[in-house]
Amino acid sequence: MTGVSHHPSGRPVAGEYAAYAQADIDLVEGSDAVIILERIADQTLTFLHSLPEGRLAGLRYAPAKWTLKDVVGHVVDDERVFAYRAFCLARGETLPLPGFDENVYAANGDAEHRSWGELLSDYHAVRAASLALFRGLSPARWTRAGEVNGYRATPRGLAFHMAGHELHHMRLLHERYLPLLT
Repeated sequence: MTGVSHHPSGRPVAGEYAAYAQADIDLVEGSDAVIILERIADQTLTFLHSLPEGRLAGLRYAPAKWTLKDVVGHVVDDERVFAYRAFCLARGETLPLPGFDENVYAANGDAEHRSWGELLSDYHAVRAASLALFRGLSPARWTRAGEVNGYRATPRGLAFHMAGHELHHMRLLHERYLPLLT
């Protein structure tokens, strides 16, 4: 996925993303969303491909928690929503963009009924689409602000939120799910 030129995003500042995203964004190292998302995709796919597919069905670390496959589906769904929001803002949308209920999306995502390969292909396709969008943004588009779910955001802030959200969930997979597989 690397090697395509783009305008670097720069690192977002407070006010370009939801305040609740600060802890996730603090996990993100670097200042160019495209390079960061490429690097994280390589790390995530390497890790996910290493998991034993035959032992993943129904795997949860506690009752009423998402399964490991649900978590991967959630990361993909979240990226779809945040990339759409970034697209809208970059294109000059002036209407407020709505929120979404991640639990409803996860419950209706059917990740548990999909093959592992299908989930990983979905992740790869969504990341490739996000990267294609972000590579095409000019410096002015990276910082075009609008309202998202009641807060001010920019495509740059949303891209870093996506990256931090994924890092957060991959850390949880390592800490809470991976020990169940060893």
